[in-house]
Amino acid sequence: MELVGLGNALALFGGAIAVLLAGAGSAVGIGYAGRAAAGVLTEKPERYGINFIMVVLPGTQGFYGFLGGFLVIQNLALLDPQTVVALTWQQGLMILAACLPVGFGGLISAMHQGKVCAGGILMAAKRPEMAFKAGVVYAVMVEVYAVLGLLITIFMLNSVDWKAVQQAVAG
Repeated sequence: MELVGLGNALALFGGAIAVLLAGAGSAVGIGYAGRAAAGVLTEKPERYGINFIMVVLPGTQGFYGFLGGFLVIQNLALLDPQTVVALTWQQGLMILAACLPVGFGGLISAMHQGKVCAGGILMAAKRPEMAFKAGVVYAVMVEVYAVLGLLITIFMLNSVDWKAVQQAVAG
C-alpha cells in the first residue's frame, strides 16, 4: 500500500512542479517587461495600452503550468475523495515526467519572453508604429515553445487510460 501512496505523491509533485516553474518564469518575465514599461510610461503615458499587452504576455506561461497541474488533479480524481485514482510509484513517476515539459518550457520561455517584451516596449517608445509588428509578434514567437511544452504535457497525460489504472491497482 505504501507504493500506491508514493505514486500519488510523485504525480502531485509533478503537478506542483508544472505550476511552480511556469509561474516563477511568468513572474520573472512580467518583472522584466514591467520595469521597462514603468520607465517608458513616466515620459509617454499614452503608450499604456500597448505596454500593458507586452507586460502581461509573459504571464500566459503561468496559466499553462496551472493547466498542467489541474490536469493531474483532475485525472487522479482528487476533487472527489470517493473516486481517487491510486497509482503505483512507476505510474506516479510517469506523470511527474509528463509535467516537466510545461514546467520547464514555461520557466524558460516566460523569462525570455519578458526580455523580448521589454525590448519591444523600449522600441515602441521611439517607434510606436512598430509596437505590434515587432514587439508583440516577436514576443509571441517565444511563446510558441511554451505552447509546445503544454501540448506535450497534455498528450502525455492523456495517453494514460485512467480507468484501466484504477482497475489494475484495485484488482
